[in-house]
Amino acid sequence: MRAVVFENYQTFPELKDVEKPVPGPGEVLLKVAGAGACHSDVAIFQDFTEGAPGAQRPEFTLGHENSGWIEELGPGVEGLNKGDAYLVYGPIGCQHCRACSRGQDTYCENAATMPYMGVGLGRDGGMAEYVRVPARNLVPLGDADPVAAASLSDAGLTPYHAIKLALPHLNGGGKYALVIGLGGLGLLGVQILKALTGATVIATDMKPEAMAEAERLGAVTVPGGEGQIERIREITGGRGVDAAFDFVGVAPTVKTAMESTARQGRCTIVGIAGGSYDWSFFTAPYEVELTSTYWGTIEELYEVVDLFKAGQLEPMYTTYPMDRALEAYQALVDGKISGRAVVVPHS
Repeated sequence: MRAVVFENYQTFPELKDVEKPVPGPGEVLLKVAGAGACHSDVAIFQDFTEGAPGAQRPEFTLGHENSGWIEELGPGVEGLNKGDAYLVYGPIGCQHCRACSRGQDTYCENAATMPYMGVGLGRDGGMAEYVRVPARNLVPLGDADPVAAASLSDAGLTPYHAIKLALPHLNGGGKYALVIGLGGLGLLGVQILKALTGATVIATDMKPEAMAEAERLGAVTVPGGEGQIERIREITGGRGVDAAFDFVGVAPTVKTAMESTARQGRCTIVGIAGGSYDWSFFTAPYEVELTSTYWGTIEELYEVVDLFKAGQLEPMYTTYPMDRALEAYQALVDGKISGRAVVVPHS
């Protein structure tokens, strides 16, 4: 079968012929419907070096945002039917610590001893015609379109987790939320905020077309650049937003997020661009929570799928056939993707 393989650090991946996987005990083989190309993949093959935090040892097939149809059941797997469509929860922990027992594989207590982080992260992923995954990592899609749903396993789950943790700051009337960065995650973040809260959603980006899309989804938009923070605070009556979500993560966007947040608000950095923030007692708003976030739980992915089935989430994506999968990654590197690039191996 064909697969997009990460072969070495700081080296563009290759489209190769590899052996079709065989599901082991407790696993299933999925015929891949869609595989999302994510900036985390770019970090794997472009940014990380051997031994760096987060680096995954090559070689393996990329793709941690996956959906597909059951092709084969491994030994011991019961209650699942061939041909049914599923979304794949990507993280894989040890499956026996306290965190994993709660479905929080992202916070596995034995992560340091695991040979991989998840599907497509150290272990062969779904940027291929077939992928094997633990049966417990499957979230049923029913009649929902698996290609449209594919990127929700990260681009939907990550903002959902971050927003859900911030809900205590957004409960009640007169609340404001800020979304910085309107790519695949940010635009889904706008929709999740509209679905879960009554807050006024303020969205900002440097791209007019991205802000136009956010406006269509119900956000109030503010262009990036000079006067950005002042305009955000003007919309909130000078108080600032109750919860800010930075989906970029460079130093200027982190600074914008913090300086736009009200006292006792919450500022979540979702983007992994590596920006830093120079905190001091007298410049940060009093009692602001500045936090990071990482993916989400499998229970939350079920909830994301529920929103999708209810028509409350509309992923933006562009499809690529398997023979153009490397073009999808190059477009991602070049910043030419609006929303998500989803590779459809069997198109």
